[in-house]
Amino acid sequence: MKKNQSPLEQELWNRWLQDKDCHAADDLIQHYMYLVSFHVERTASHLPSMISKDDLRSYGLLGLFDALKKFEPSRELKFDTYASFRIKGAIIDGLRRDDWVPRSIREKSKKIDHAAQELFQKLQREPTSEEIANKVGLDVKEVETIVKDALFTSMLSIEEKPKENAQDRKEGIGYSIPDEMVIKPEDNILNLELKDELKEGIKALNKNEQIIISLFYNDELTFTEIGHVLGLTTSRISQIHKNAIFKLRKTLGKVVVHF
Repeated sequence: MKKNQSPLEQELWNRWLQDKDCHAADDLIQHYMYLVSFHVERTASHLPSMISKDDLRSYGLLGLFDALKKFEPSRELKFDTYASFRIKGAIIDGLRRDDWVPRSIREKSKKIDHAAQELFQKLQREPTSEEIANKVGLDVKEVETIVKDALFTSMLSIEEKPKENAQDRKEGIGYSIPDEMVIKPEDNILNLELKDELKEGIKALNKNEQIIISLFYNDELTFTEIGHVLGLTTSRISQIHKNAIFKLRKTLGKVVVHF
């Protein structure tokens, strides 16, 4: 909790922590809803437009309530920090749990991957998005969007961790809220191999491409924010990001076929 809390905030926390006052909990939820909105907007910037922000907000709200129930002031961790961790974890778990990729997108992803492989063998180089779009009969922008979404899907997959025993669960930064789905050993091995392959693919990118991939997917900065960091325009950041994604296409192809 913040040391400079207002008297009202302190009263609400006291009523919740000491008496488990549900009305105080409701007021605290409303007070910290800005954290949910922040992580919803950040996550939505990485997702296809088909994903409803209302769904993300519902996941985030569950994370905020979970944080309120499990927060321990004695650990001297700011609630804002702890709640942000829980909210983000709940949103990611919700996306994993709900199959948000339509069958039509899965089919197009496979089609794009097969076309890219054929063009690579024919041209003896990585095909451009324009060449792939011409071969599969899609718009260039649609091809680029599907490939980008495939990357996000793969990152959701490789971030999953095996389910832990209830008695082994620990709160705090670095721990992710466990999914309800148990990961099979063979799937865990596949995810580890995929993670290694993605790392190697990213190492092959140039410096700016590596920085943009890291800032966009790991640090969750927007293209505009990344542009401020690198001193480049938003459109230039978008172009470099697109080029990086297509350089990673060979690795992504292994992800697409497992959709």
